[in-house]
Amino acid sequence: MSEAPGRMCVRCGLPISRYNPDTRCAACARTDEAPTIPDRAWRDEQVHKALAAWDFGTVVRLVRRRSGLSQKAVRELTGLTQGYISDVERGLKQVNGREAIIDLLTGLGLPADLRPLLLTPFAQAESQRLSAAIDPALPWTTARMVTSLDAAVGGAMTGLNRRSVIALGGAGLTQYILQAAIAPPEAVASTARNGISVSDQLLTSLQSTTDALRQADANHGSGNLARAATAHLKVLLRLLKEGDFTEATGRRLAAVAADTAIQTGWYHFDSGAHDVARNLLLGALRAAHASGDSRLRAGALSFVAIHGYSVGDPRDAITAARTARQVIADQDAPALHAMLLTRQARGHARLREERQARIALEEAQALCAQGRGEDDPRWLYWINPGEIMGQTASCLLDLGRPDQAAQAFADARNAFSSDEIRTRAQFLSRAATAQMRAGDVDAGSATGHEVLALVTGVRSARLDDNLDAMLAEARRYASVAPVRDLLERGQAVMSERAA
Repeated sequence: MSEAPGRMCVRCGLPISRYNPDTRCAACARTDEAPTIPDRAWRDEQVHKALAAWDFGTVVRLVRRRSGLSQKAVRELTGLTQGYISDVERGLKQVNGREAIIDLLTGLGLPADLRPLLLTPFAQAESQRLSAAIDPALPWTTARMVTSLDAAVGGAMTGLNRRSVIALGGAGLTQYILQAAIAPPEAVASTARNGISVSDQLLTSLQSTTDALRQADANHGSGNLARAATAHLKVLLRLLKEGDFTEATGRRLAAVAADTAIQTGWYHFDSGAHDVARNLLLGALRAAHASGDSRLRAGALSFVAIHGYSVGDPRDAITAARTARQVIADQDAPALHAMLLTRQARGHARLREERQARIALEEAQALCAQGRGEDDPRWLYWINPGEIMGQTASCLLDLGRPDQAAQAFADARNAFSSDEIRTRAQFLSRAATAQMRAGDVDAGSATGHEVLALVTGVRSARLDDNLDAMLAEARRYASVAPVRDLLERGQAVMSERAA
């Protein structure tokens, strides 16, 4: 049977038939089916008490035994080591690491109706062991959502200490991400009955402004948009605080605020204001939660993931992406799932976890090939096979595979519109780095010149970082004539951008 070159089984490493869309060969698919946790395993009072007490060792032991599974099977489901699982069950270790909580809940398939049990310690505040790790901005309410966004845009603080809203890191950020999946719905009805009337027509107009800014970002970079987007977000915050609206209109207002806050956070991130971006994205996550739109929550978490693998802890990226997929588990949204898998893969790649990165990317490619689902959001218009291939190339570059990265960049380069100048320049700068790192100096120089011709007028700190990396790679070949020309031109371009 003819085999598709390059496609290998993720289980045994043997070639996969070109007619097989799975990531496993037919033999492994038959003999290595993933174990499952039946719903009945969760329907036990002892399990519920353990969840409410955050006694995850007891949860694992009870659910595993009620499912008839081995510790090896739990390892397959969660990605945790068998030794760690054994220690947790025996009480020798606590499940309080950055990824462990999400790994367990996602891998074991915690039913949605049991998630509120995990809020018990937050409501009772009886456990001293947990109190130090609890986000002081909990519980999630509409007032806290508005205050969080107000703090992020530099507004006046009311009711909460500014530090308590935005000073999150480590376990605190993990708790924050977890709450996005399990916190109960918020009431969003307005109490300002003499305030500004918020109509559907007004919200449509405000959403169109957010959409127009999003489109401009791909063309010109975020450096020119952050201030305008912040002003737009302040208008939405004013409506949330002083508007007159029903519960249904309030949820739609929260959705527009979430989308705008996500984009505003992204523009600040792309401009190099990473702390401001992080606070905006966390506020956006609260607004998305208030909107009731799980896809928006997943979108906010995807940008938290970008922040994590780019300038923070890559483990945060993995946690955020996996949680986002859990949030939209009931949605027919293959494109959204594919995008989240690329975010997860980038986190794995930064940690040099090659096997996990490749598995996530293969699944992303398979989902993207399905086309758009009924629930895929309209704002996710840019996901296509070329985008997935471009993310694959970036992962390969981070994994130290420049030859493979250069080929993947070459396969993906035609996927980007010529109008998306910033996006194309960002992509090509990394392609040039991969080509030179792989030893193809002539191709890298040619691609580098192509990049430099694009960047005039594009303001993006992330693009500047990639240009610096490209030119740093070029300096390794400074004695070669094409590279000397590239370096001379690059120095002039970078001086202009710094002016």
